[in-house]
Amino acid sequence: MTEPAKPKLLIVEDDAGLQAQLKWAYEAFEVIQATDREAALAALRAEAPAVVTLDLGLPPDPDGTSEGFAVLDAIMALKPDAKVIVASGHDARESALHAIERGAYDFYAKPVDIDELGLIVRRAFELHRIEAENRRLAAGIGADRTVLGSLITAAPEMLKVARMIERVATTSASVMLLGASGTGKELLAKGLHQRSTRAAAPFIAINCAAIPENLLESELFGHEKGAFTGAIRTVEGKVEQADGGTLFLDEVGDIPLALQVKLLRFLQERTIERIGGRKPIAVDTRIVCATHQDLEAMIAEGRFREDLYYRLAEIVVKIPSLAERTGDAVLLAKAFLSRFAAEMNPAVKGFASDALSAIDDWAWPGNVRELENRVKRAVIMADGKLVGAEDLDLNAGQDSETDLPLNLKAARERADRKVIRRALARSEGNISNSAKLLGISRPTLYDLLKQYDLQP
Repeated sequence: MTEPAKPKLLIVEDDAGLQAQLKWAYEAFEVIQATDREAALAALRAEAPAVVTLDLGLPPDPDGTSEGFAVLDAIMALKPDAKVIVASGHDARESALHAIERGAYDFYAKPVDIDELGLIVRRAFELHRIEAENRRLAAGIGADRTVLGSLITAAPEMLKVARMIERVATTSASVMLLGASGTGKELLAKGLHQRSTRAAAPFIAINCAAIPENLLESELFGHEKGAFTGAIRTVEGKVEQADGGTLFLDEVGDIPLALQVKLLRFLQERTIERIGGRKPIAVDTRIVCATHQDLEAMIAEGRFREDLYYRLAEIVVKIPSLAERTGDAVLLAKAFLSRFAAEMNPAVKGFASDALSAIDDWAWPGNVRELENRVKRAVIMADGKLVGAEDLDLNAGQDSETDLPLNLKAARERADRKVIRRALARSEGNISNSAKLLGISRPTLYDLLKQYDLQP
């Protein structure tokens, strides 16, 4: 079996003895060595290493830092995602900090502590891996920032959910989606179906809370002709209609106990019996369910079967509310406005700044469904080209700060992350425009993105 490729580490060091020592210490990596600027940049182009250790004192300026900084600048220009760890001698902390300002990841002091430097190198490789994964996800959501086919998001919380659904989609596991009303559970269920091997077969959805108890059994399992008064023909239920595909049971917590037994039997035996029927019918249907209720509390109260819960919840996916997806409200609002304006009011071209602020500040208790309804109404009612805050009927500035941590540093970081993500969402990922909105320079914004591990 072929061994996995080792991560590539470029060591730029003119001391032959130290070069040998470092190469011996890093057996877990593919070590590439260079002693000057020309060799270092040639290795960078040829090998594209993820991490570089760089001695600032390189010839022709071995006692200074000018050549080392020239190499650093060239590396940052050629491969800005590389993690460069610079070496500084005693009393050279100022040079090391200056290197970090110019894009270096970290620094280490000479004489070298191999264990300490090894820890820094491993952390650099791990950060590079995480950033590469984030870029892959960001690239996967496309220009309109969609995932799973039609879900619009740029929030890490929702991207994590999408990635989890993509992973379980190709399995046969039953999936339970937990989230408040209006968070897009059916959209996620459709995305799961489209990513599965059942995509060519039907996707059937049923809201168990919207159907009276006395009709729900017939809706799910069907009935034979003459099974009850008014049954003038044989009707297939939703479980049977979704044969080979996926059945989405929304608000599964509203299924009555008697019917829970029949659903459990289907999950165990993969056969059903229509009402009035006596013949078992084999059905290959995958179940995906959703609820906003606390099923564990319902189990404790005897209102939901524990054995059914474990059959339905082989994989549990928790969906964040819209308020927890910072920046997504503006992205979604723009998408809704574009759709509704084309359908209902072509004169509307976008949102006024006060409307965008109101959208950012609103808590969205009704989640995406509330946002969609408000934008639809605002597009219909808008008199001018831009939808204003009044058209949305939102009171800006109602954002609560009571949930902020008491630790000041943590509170500042949370606030920074929130504002940066809002700016990125409003400017659709444009760094220059985001920096202008935030009132900072582009380099400062890049530093903050790197510090908080955020992706534009």
